[in-house]
Amino acid sequence: AEIHWGDDMGLRSDHQAGRSYGLRGKTPVIPGTGKRFGCNMISTITNRGSLSFMVFTKGFNAQVMIRFLRRLVKQVQSKVFLIVDRHPVHRSRAVKQWLARYHRKIDLFHLPEYSSQLNPDELLNQDVKTNAVGRQRPATQPEMMAQVRSYLWSTQRHPHIVANYFQQKDVAYAAVI
Repeated sequence: AEIHWGDDMGLRSDHQAGRSYGLRGKTPVIPGTGKRFGCNMISTITNRGSLSFMVFTKGFNAQVMIRFLRRLVKQVQSKVFLIVDRHPVHRSRAVKQWLARYHRKIDLFHLPEYSSQLNPDELLNQDVKTNAVGRQRPATQPEMMAQVRSYLWSTQRHPHIVANYFQQKDVAYAAVI
């Protein structure tokens, strides 16, 4: 069996990461298009450096979750133990029914409420927000989605980067499971 930590997140075009500077007495201006748009992402990671993800435009609902779970169980040869937060979609009737049908391939476990700091996938989320969106200001939604996918594909090719998310103090417990 493989243990995966999963999470979903929304990304917005106006997310700013890092620091800026300006001349004394002048407010720094960060260029942007003035249009706000976004996309969503769902992902899972393992302490061995595996990363699975899906980037999408619509809202996060049970159908999206099930589509992602289908892809995940096809990718992973052994049984998946997926640890997620208590998002309403993760606890929805449709997801529970789908999980009941595929109980030989996947089991879902929930982290305690208000404990996102225990989820190593949150560190991937912050990495993506900072480095794929926050520093490169996309001009359009398709450009944003392409940047996010490109960044995640690059991260996928470097399992040591994913494994390093498990070294932070709050999630170090997950590195030894």
